[in-house]
Amino acid sequence: MSEPFTDEQHALLRHMRFGELPPPVRPEDRTTSTETEPPRYQPDPTPGQYERDLRSGG
Repeated sequence: MSEPFTDEQHALLRHMRFGELPPPVRPEDRTTSTETEPPRYQPDPTPGQYERDLRSGG
């Protein structure tokens, strides 16, 4: 059985996968975000659509 990774090993794997992270955003550079468009909700599925999707693999 293998030993679990150390924090340093996890950090190395993250760096190898994602590269250098950008610097964090300073609090004075943060802005508030407001929604300007209404959310795009998907319509309710038609009755039985869930079962048909399951059978067809969708």
